[in-house]
Amino acid sequence: MFRTALRNVLAHKARLLMTVLAVMLGVAFVSGTLVFTSTISDAFRTSSQKSFDNVDVAVMPASPDEPGGTPAKNRLDGKALDSLARLPEAASVTGTANGFTGISDKDGKLIASGANSRGSNYFPGKDGKDARYPLKQGKAPTGADQFALDAGTAAKGGYHVGDTVRISADGPVRQQKLTGIFTTDDGQVAAGGSLALFDTRTAQKLFGLSGGYSEIDVQAAAGTSQAALQQAIDKALPKDSATTATGKELADAEAKAIDENMEGMRTALLAFAAVALFVGIFLIANTFTMLVAQRTKELALMRAVGASRRQVTRSVLIEAFLVGAIAGVSGLAAGIGIAAVLREVLNGFVAKFPEGPLVVSPSAAVAALGIGTVITVLAAWLPARRGAKVPPVAAMNSVHAVATTKSLLVRNTLGALVAGIGTASVIIATSVYDGDDTSKIMLGGGGMLLLVGVFILTPLLSRPLIALATPVLRAFGVSGRLARQNALRNPRRTATTASALMIGLTLITGMTVIAGSTQQGIDKLAVDALKADYTISMEGYTQLPTTAEKKVREVAGVTAVTPLREGMATIGTGAAARQPTPLTGVDGAQFGSLVRPDISEGSLDTLRGDRILVDEDTATHNGWRAGSRLPVTFQDGKKSTLTVTGVYQGNQMLSGVYLDKRTLAPHQKDISDSKLLVKMAGGATDEHKDDLVEALGKNPAVTVADKKDVSSAIASMFTLLLNMLYGLLAMAVIVAVLGVINTLAMSVFERSQEIGMLRAIGLDRRGIKQMVRLESLVISLFGGVLGIGLGVFMGWAVGQLISAHLPTYELVLPWARMGIFLGLAALVGVLAALWPAFRAARLNMLAAIKAE
Repeated sequence: MFRTALRNVLAHKARLLMTVLAVMLGVAFVSGTLVFTSTISDAFRTSSQKSFDNVDVAVMPASPDEPGGTPAKNRLDGKALDSLARLPEAASVTGTANGFTGISDKDGKLIASGANSRGSNYFPGKDGKDARYPLKQGKAPTGADQFALDAGTAAKGGYHVGDTVRISADGPVRQQKLTGIFTTDDGQVAAGGSLALFDTRTAQKLFGLSGGYSEIDVQAAAGTSQAALQQAIDKALPKDSATTATGKELADAEAKAIDENMEGMRTALLAFAAVALFVGIFLIANTFTMLVAQRTKELALMRAVGASRRQVTRSVLIEAFLVGAIAGVSGLAAGIGIAAVLREVLNGFVAKFPEGPLVVSPSAAVAALGIGTVITVLAAWLPARRGAKVPPVAAMNSVHAVATTKSLLVRNTLGALVAGIGTASVIIATSVYDGDDTSKIMLGGGGMLLLVGVFILTPLLSRPLIALATPVLRAFGVSGRLARQNALRNPRRTATTASALMIGLTLITGMTVIAGSTQQGIDKLAVDALKADYTISMEGYTQLPTTAEKKVREVAGVTAVTPLREGMATIGTGAAARQPTPLTGVDGAQFGSLVRPDISEGSLDTLRGDRILVDEDTATHNGWRAGSRLPVTFQDGKKSTLTVTGVYQGNQMLSGVYLDKRTLAPHQKDISDSKLLVKMAGGATDEHKDDLVEALGKNPAVTVADKKDVSSAIASMFTLLLNMLYGLLAMAVIVAVLGVINTLAMSVFERSQEIGMLRAIGLDRRGIKQMVRLESLVISLFGGVLGIGLGVFMGWAVGQLISAHLPTYELVLPWARMGIFLGLAALVGVLAALWPAFRAARLNMLAAIKAE
């Protein structure tokens, strides 16, 4: 049986090539995902570990945030540094002062993203150098107007030693002289971030540390372990004044965080790989079904000379195993290439990753070989069983067995049952959704069952849907009629071929519907929730200086301004008093002219003094209503009483507890604003925006956005996400194309005698080509119509769940894109038919007539 299987593989190399390619693509995606995520994780891990090479113990400020407790200690003072330097267990002590620092390019824009734009201090040792930051050019900063910059950022900005650079360091724009360019192993810099260094005194002043440090790093003396050093530090510092962590603990925590961050990407990529493999299963099953059908006489003769059913099944499965093994090995090699390309593509368009070698783990190799063989063998199992059931008497007849009425009835009944259960599950999940995971699981499971049910029903659906194309096909004469008959001759084969394309287009259409509807919902939410013309914020989730509000109020045309000022307190009694509640301080007098909350109880007009505005979820959870008087303990420990003046429907734009900033300010040690809302006479105009930017010092780290800018930012996020999804799902479409090519090519081989007869009675080569092309086009459009229809339904269902969290969500059908998708399906049919049509037209007429 092994020799027989090997002979069949070698005898049908061309037929099995498409199957190998389909499995190889799916395997390549899986192994490429594993190699890519392992490579990126290893690069980040190596980079982060280098950051801790000179850190045996890190000392950080203790920052208790329990309202009513000790005020937050957000810095370590100089005395702590001196006391640690005197420890015999410490070889060296380095004080670090960190904070946000945006570096402007020569066009006034940030070089790095806000979250990765950082500043720190150059802390020279006894030799006058900071070992963390070796200078590549120039010298270390020593004055308030000097700074040093990492080499990568300097190169991006085109800066050289001696240049004057505009920077934003936790405040207004500053003009700093670049005195030095350094290299660093800092992980964030390696990932595309920027790092600016100041002398210690300047850094402390810029980052509001008042002569203190945000962290102190200690290296152990010779012979002292990290644990021993940590114990000595804990004894030397006042109790509860600081927290400590060993370098190993920090490195391990960083590695764990990196793995957790990569897990989401790995899961998403593997999900798309699973889709490609799922589509590939149809191609594999179709290929082996056709091979078994074409070898009916051969298998029957094997049975006639004594081969058992088990041996025949084993022969086909061994054949599948060999194909899967070849696909697995080639898929692993292709996966390594995909990982390398994916890293470069994402490096250029999405994020910057640290440099590092490609990491091919044993798990990736095992997965490639295992998936390739297992998927292929499983997909070939049913055709193998069907082949084993061929009776020896079939050796007398070259006509392949057709599906019986009973088998089709069983298939249609099963398909209707599965599709009905899937549809019911989806509808129930969308009807009774209450935010728990059960509804999401029901929706996902129901969607899968619906997809499987429709696949089972596709032979039944093929006849009426393909019949719709009859008027069009008639226009092509004999070729059109023959194409229609060929497409309907074997409904199972047509259905399996079309289903591969159907699955890919279902996912693409569904995601397009969801993304477009969500984007419009968020756009509408921004319009409905905000009356403000502009929102002003800082990059990197940092706080605006309080001077920003004053500067904005002085701009001509400004009619209303409110800051959004964050705070914490415990409000209420019982369970509510045990959990700190976030507060947002606003200008109570002008807040109502800048926002448009959906008030369900009370009023927004009296947001003064001890009055607060509460979102509906918080109020319901705690049993609060308009007029409720609630005890409060602010973060500084002071107690008071607040009264609920109104309850509103929260959303992504407005949520939480709002109160007048004058009520909150006395209890805050450091006052800063996360955002400003601004309304101007005449609305949002380019001139008004320029005036605000000018008033804020043309700060590259400050974003002045009108509603159009917010919408554009949202649109760009969805566009980027969709383009990535389209790229990933293209793998499934490619597999579907291979399926159509494979089906047509094998169908041409199967119908060689028939094609020879058509040529003999007068159908020319052009007519043969047209027949094959039209057949391919009809099958592809059949799969496209099913896929787009299912995609719209699944997009609607997922949208029902989203609408529970996004009240402004509305179903938007992207007619133009759906037209493009249908055109794509047609293009797939045209391209897939090129080679089979050419092959059919080139068949020798007499040889084809004599073929069996």
